[in-house]
Amino acid sequence: MDDRMNINWYPGHMKKTKEALQKNLKLIDVVVELLDSRIPFSSKNPDVDRIIKDKPKVVVLNKSDMADPSKIKIWQDYYESRGIKAIPVNTISGKGVDKIIQECREAMREKMEALVKKGRKERAIRLMIVGVPNVGKSTLINKLAKRKSTQTGDRPGVTKGNQWVKLKGDLELLDTPGILWPRFEDENVAMNLAFTRAIKDEILDIETLALRFIEKLEDIYPDNLKERYKLEELGQTPLETMEMIGVKRGCLMARKEIDYTRVAKIVLNEFRDGKTGKMTLEVPSDFEK
Repeated sequence: MDDRMNINWYPGHMKKTKEALQKNLKLIDVVVELLDSRIPFSSKNPDVDRIIKDKPKVVVLNKSDMADPSKIKIWQDYYESRGIKAIPVNTISGKGVDKIIQECREAMREKMEALVKKGRKERAIRLMIVGVPNVGKSTLINKLAKRKSTQTGDRPGVTKGNQWVKLKGDLELLDTPGILWPRFEDENVAMNLAFTRAIKDEILDIETLALRFIEKLEDIYPDNLKERYKLEELGQTPLETMEMIGVKRGCLMARKEIDYTRVAKIVLNEFRDGKTGKMTLEVPSDFEK
């Protein structure tokens, strides 16, 4: 296995999406930034803050049911110290979704009160949800709209085009496809996105990816690894741990050689399905200089 990773993924439609976001921003009152609770930093597009500038923003930490509750609290405190509400949400079950609407209305409360004082009628609050691919944007929109309004899929790049969606509580939402940046300047960011399937597996060496994932878990969640794969101890190296998992799961070929590809798929998919336990792979201090 080659332990080097070279990820440089920037489909042309994402450049157009970024341009469309800048163009449509003048129509929007509040930006809802959707992040993955397991990788809140890595799933954040650094262009978003530069594009929206001083526009009101609400941060949504999606997939909170799969994340480490103690680390979600760390991220909430981090955003609160910067004057931004961060709301843990599970878009599949809908837990926390109503709180998003409340926070968007709160962000616009003073502006709407000013309209009424001028004798004008309150209008619909216009939202935009932004997020990288596969972070759950379409599922969130469907929950907010209480109906199936957008095409969804568990693979990056399924959502296409822009559309307005009416929400309850006199809100309107402009749906935009997910956006991702052109270069992964931090390899840890690229890895975390790949671990969570924000980047298609087809463009990566899945065996190396799983090896790097095991290495990360040995450092931050060793007990989860041992418990999930029934290991009394971890290996001396990530590769040895990977081989031990292969033996436990019967991923053997002729002459009892390890089927590394099969092991890799098991390890990554079980994490992505939440079977390895509630885990958050990064905290703010990992990235603060």
